Amino acid sequence: MSTESLFKPFQYKNLELKNRIVMAPMTRAQSDNGVPTQQIADYYARRAASEVGLILSEGTVINRPGSKNMQNIPDFYGTEALNGWKNVIDAVHGNGGKMGPQIWHVGDTRMSEDYPLIDMEKASTMTLEDIQDTIAQFAASAKSAKDLGFDVVEIHGAHGYLIDQFFWEVTNTRTDEYGGKTLKERSKFAVDVVKAIRAAIGEDFTIIIRLSQWKQQDYSTKLANTPEEMEEWLLSLKEAGVDIFHCSQRRFWEAEFEGSDLNFAGWAKKITGQPTITVGSVGLEGDFMAAFAGQGTGKADLSELTRRLDRGDFDLVAVGRAILQDPEWVKKVKEGKTEELLDFKAESMGVLF
Repeated sequence: MSTESLFKPFQYKNLELKNRIVMAPMTRAQSDNGVPTQQIADYYARRAASEVGLILSEGTVINRPGSKNMQNIPDFYGTEALNGWKNVIDAVHGNGGKMGPQIWHVGDTRMSEDYPLIDMEKASTMTLEDIQDTIAQFAASAKSAKDLGFDVVEIHGAHGYLIDQFFWEVTNTRTDEYGGKTLKERSKFAVDVVKAIRAAIGEDFTIIIRLSQWKQQDYSTKLANTPEEMEEWLLSLKEAGVDIFHCSQRRFWEAEFEGSDLNFAGWAKKITGQPTITVGSVGLEGDFMAAFAGQGTGKADLSELTRRLDRGDFDLVAVGRAILQDPEWVKKVKEGKTEELLDFKAESMGVLF
């Protein structure tokens, strides 16, 4: 099995990467009251030193009520938190890495009974003033990322969180311009977020958006049931200013539509012509739900991944739990030491190392 294609350089706009491997965003909730610590900086710098091409941070939230559902999720606003993130990006750059924050709003979700009892913002009930301020706060956080020296910014539009709640007809029952019967109509909120970010950061700074068909509220649902629906959805986001589509699946090898073995990232690239990132159980036998259920997962070979990459289905590969478990994962793959790769242990989910 050759992994040579994983280690070809990648360049798009201002973004120049040494290889095609991305560290996937993974929520750690380890930032004290929203402020990244030195331990957070060390955690990311360790992956940069192991030659990860691009690091995408855990979800970091904007300055809105209810934007996070656990107290120690990091903020991406305010002097103290931004100073913490400046320390992180300087540490990553010091080890030769590239990094972008994932900008996030959790919407109407609650994950911890310990979190203060505040009203979580819902796609269906936010006022137009709420929506406009939320859009402005996404742009403000993205501008802060550029000002701090980050290399890229990612918008979290997946997994049933706020932006995704606008996409999904189950959670978006609005009757104004931010609702609608079609996926394209319900994409207006995301489109406006992208446009505001683009205006704030300029044309050369790369915008990634993470999308998913599945929701944490319903693993089997699909936003786009046909390639035609996906085309209307993704092209509106491309036109707004998205550069790279980060296409989240639970298992990257699963086909998105009948009649083709293309996965979500493959279809997104075919439809938009833009670079795409594939993600979903890369290097492991089981999907992430096993980890949340307290189960480990054995390592898997990369032959199917590299077959699809060599075919041109996608441009970048996001790796989550495997890199969480083993900071040296990329280096081992590059050096052909795949026998030294580690199985994933569920207890790693709550640990920074």
